[in-house]
Amino acid sequence: MPVSVVFTADTHVPKRARDLPHSLWAAVDAADVVVHAGDWVDVALLDRLEERSARLVPVHGNNDHGALRVRLPEVARVELEGLRLAVVHETGDRTGREARCAARFPDVDVLVFGHSHIPWDTVAPVEGRATGLRLLNPGSPTDRRRQPHGTFVTAVIADGALHDVTFHPVPR
Repeated sequence: MPVSVVFTADTHVPKRARDLPHSLWAAVDAADVVVHAGDWVDVALLDRLEERSARLVPVHGNNDHGALRVRLPEVARVELEGLRLAVVHETGDRTGREARCAARFPDVDVLVFGHSHIPWDTVAPVEGRATGLRLLNPGSPTDRRRQPHGTFVTAVIADGALHDVTFHPVPR
């Protein structure tokens, strides 16, 4: 049965925004699973996402401290409809990222990460695997940095694969 998923990261609420954009909240309310790749900044947003998400797969980021570090893992792993997914905040420098992450997560189909605030969707070269590791960074819905706009991602997981990956722009 297909699973609808929302991917987000680097929300930085309330430092970079008072709240998540309405379009992201609407996507959260409609999704079967919400994945947050860290940098929440405040535990209040975690509490709200836990309440509104049918299922939440969260990790902490480098700007998350105190209760967030206590409640959230550094790495999360989950299997959804046969797709092996891992979530982590930081993956290091963009140079060599695919190979480095494929070596670190050899048993994963999709790695969701954050930290850079830069939307990213690539596949690592295949080395001894049926398919390469897909790396997905949803960007930030609240702190676009040098990007033209903020972003989050929706997708569908079915039959062990990620489908209909859509980067949603968030107006300034």
